[in-house]
Formats: sequence, C-alpha cells, structure tokens
Amino acid sequence: MMPRTLRHPRHERWLANTPCVPRSEMRTWLTGRGSLTARIRARCDAFEVRVLQQRLGLPLPDERRLIGLRWHASALVREVLLCADGVPVVFAHSVVLPQHLRGAWHLVAGLGTRPLGAVLFADRSVQRGQLHLKALDARDPRWQRAIAASGVAPNGALWARRSVFKRAGRPILVTEVFLPTLPRLFK
Repeated sequence: MMPRTLRHPRHERWLANTPCVPRSEMRTWLTGRGSLTARIRARCDAFEVRVLQQRLGLPLPDERRLIGLRWHASALVREVLLCADGVPVVFAHSVVLPQHLRGAWHLVAGLGTRPLGAVLFADRSVQRGQLHLKALDARDPRWQRAIAASGVAPNGALWARRSVFKRAGRPILVTEVFLPTLPRLFK
C-alpha cells in the first residue's frame, strides 16, 4: 500500500505515514505526538528557546495551502532553535495567519523565548492534525535556514515533521527540523 501524501510544487512530498523512516530512536522522536519541547526538557539540564525571527513574511507555497492563505498574503512566521544544554537540537518554523493573532492564537505574538509547544499542549481546546514527515535536503529553504541558524554541519538530509494545530477552528502550522545534534539526547 502506498503512503498517503500531500502533493506540492516541485514534487515536494511530505509523507503522512512512516515506512521510509528507519527503525531507530529517530523514528520514535519523529512520530511521537506529544510535546517535543517536553521531551527535550526531560533529557537535558538546561533547555532554551533562541528566537531567530518573528515577523510578517511570505510562507512557502506548500505552507500557504495547508493554512488556507491567499497566494501573495503575508503571515506571521516564527523561527526558533530549541537548545539542550546550550546545543541547538531542533529548528522550529511556525506559520499563522495575522488575523488569528487577535483571536485564537493571540498568545503567539507575545511568546518571546517561551516555547510554542508549552502553549499548544497546555490548552485542551487545541487539536493536532496528522503528522507529516520529510527528509529535507539543501534545496529546501527550511534546511538552509536550519543549518545557517544552528551552525551545525549536516551530513546530508535532515528529517523534519510538521502538523497543523487548530484552536477554535483556526490553524497554525508547526514544522520541526531535527538537527544532527539531536541524537545526543537519545541516551
């Protein structure tokens, strides 16, 4: 049976199931539906969110479709590094429609260095959509930004996952790119 996929420009495919993910600890981290922030915190002494940017910008075409944004419309784009004991382990990229910052997602605008995951998983009214996975390579802008921001030298593709969370029917897209330093937390 073929995995169900989302189709995007340039044949970009995010897998809605995991047959291609190697059976390993990475698979467990990629497919876990709980808070990634909580999981990282549990495995380090010092957790930190480094805010890289939070501004209005143009999301990527595949992101616009997922949250129902018009072609040339802007959205709030938030990019952070999740760090364990001072080492970046995850690059997180979130997209939310500006009009939802005055309503369902009003807390996002003032997050600062607080993790978005803490907001998402603390509110029982937030519903998480299906996880989609992809091995990102150097052609993907999210891969490029993750590497530039973290200063981590990749050894090829980086696994990423994303899902749409909804609160009061309003979407926010969260993409998490797993950096090559993440396996240090597997032990």
